[in-house]
Amino acid sequence: MPLRLYNTLTRQLDPVAPADPASITFYTCGPTVYDDAHIGNFRSFLAADLLRRWLESPLCILENDPQGFSGPRAVRHIMNITDVGHMTDDDLADGGGEDKMQAAALRLLEQKKAGTAHTSDAADIENPSDPRQIADFYTRRFIDDARRLGLKVAHEAETDPSRMPRASHYVEHMKRMIEDLAGKGFAYKARDAVYFDVQKYESYGELSGNTLDKLKGGAGGRVDDAHQADKRHQADFLLWKSDPTHLMNWPGPVIGGVPMPEGYPGWHIECSAMARDLLGETIDLHSGGEDNIFPHHECERAQSCCATGDQAPSDTFARHWFHPRFLLVEGKKMSKSKGNFFTPRDLFAKGHDPAAVRLELIKTHYRSNANFTEQGLKDSARTIDRWRKFAQSSQPGNAHDDSVLGRFAEAMHDDLNIAAAIGHINTWIGAVEKPTAAHAEMLRALDAVLGLLDLTPLASAQTDIGVFAAGLEPDPTVIERLVARREAKKAKDFAAADAIRDELNAMGYAIKDIAGGRVEVSPA
Repeated sequence: MPLRLYNTLTRQLDPVAPADPASITFYTCGPTVYDDAHIGNFRSFLAADLLRRWLESPLCILENDPQGFSGPRAVRHIMNITDVGHMTDDDLADGGGEDKMQAAALRLLEQKKAGTAHTSDAADIENPSDPRQIADFYTRRFIDDARRLGLKVAHEAETDPSRMPRASHYVEHMKRMIEDLAGKGFAYKARDAVYFDVQKYESYGELSGNTLDKLKGGAGGRVDDAHQADKRHQADFLLWKSDPTHLMNWPGPVIGGVPMPEGYPGWHIECSAMARDLLGETIDLHSGGEDNIFPHHECERAQSCCATGDQAPSDTFARHWFHPRFLLVEGKKMSKSKGNFFTPRDLFAKGHDPAAVRLELIKTHYRSNANFTEQGLKDSARTIDRWRKFAQSSQPGNAHDDSVLGRFAEAMHDDLNIAAAIGHINTWIGAVEKPTAAHAEMLRALDAVLGLLDLTPLASAQTDIGVFAAGLEPDPTVIERLVARREAKKAKDFAAADAIRDELNAMGYAIKDIAGGRVEVSPA
């Protein structure tokens, strides 16, 4: 059975049928780098990575490639980095609220003053008020997390930066697309902004199921009355905003022969410009979290179709739309106020193995709300340990039964039924009495799709002052305070030693004395 995958646009399981089965184009909406990406974000990114790995597998069959894998099937996967500094209410048509980069700058300044800023990397930000330095800081952290969790596109970006393009590098492409849309009559200038005219695109709303009569407040919610009055339809969405107070500005596009004042692009136009430049006018697959369906992907589809061709909109921008659902934590929506909000590096700092985190995030079907739990993470860690031991088998012999390959493929062809696929692996491993090198090789072939066994386990960092728990880097400031504490204890100034311990605890480090005058450092 060829691969069938739910298509958000058609609302049914459709066969994946790329234009060229040997060279598939795949675009994933990536992070906005004004803060660390959380595990809910990574659930979506990892689902896209799983799909990409399955498409590349020799076991995967596509409907328009009925003979199966007959050679190297390349997937050109692009994941953007949004670093132009949008507004906190970017889902609104007029991008209201606070500048996200300005909010990040204030947050980092407060953390530095309080001594709780991110260790090691925070020193790289010479000026926390510089939005580009903030974007660079969080981009580095995202890519580091992505590589530790095995996202292939993040590893490819090491040698091919175009795999993870930065929006700030494509502003000229966005401006040209805006000018093209305006020239064809799909966009118009209104006071200090350029809007897309949704009434000119008859298919607007097909992806999300919205209709224009339902959209009373712009794409995504409320906008102020002054801006609404400038628009031809309340649902028209922003392509360009001129705003001298915005932290990141560029010369504006030329509309009707008149240059717009400096400003910044709308959120939706970024992905249209990057996808078109790097993958072409029509792409095979487009993914993002379910929160991207509306307004982002609806608007992206509209402007991309209207920018393609002559005067009439193109029929297709993306052939297949892939949207993983939200992640819950212990059965509840993630929230910092509830204390159940985690980033990957939060989990690494607690000593959790990246492979276990990845498995916990991918093992629930992408169209179900996943529930991330502490117990589930422990179960995933045990599974990883079991598989690693099995994969290390070196006894000579044959695998005898390779039917697990067929069962695994059948599950994956059925809308990426990952739970069934993992279940088949566990059943097979449980039935093997004496694993051989051939069994180990077969498991690794299956794991090429799951991406678990090659991830590097965390290891404790050793220093002459103590042992830092898995995921914690021996930060120089912490080392300095630990040395001062040791000297205070030698001088029997226990009050000073206790004060330093409390200081480190307030910084997020728990200190435990161990043999040899050393300490064990773990997250508080």
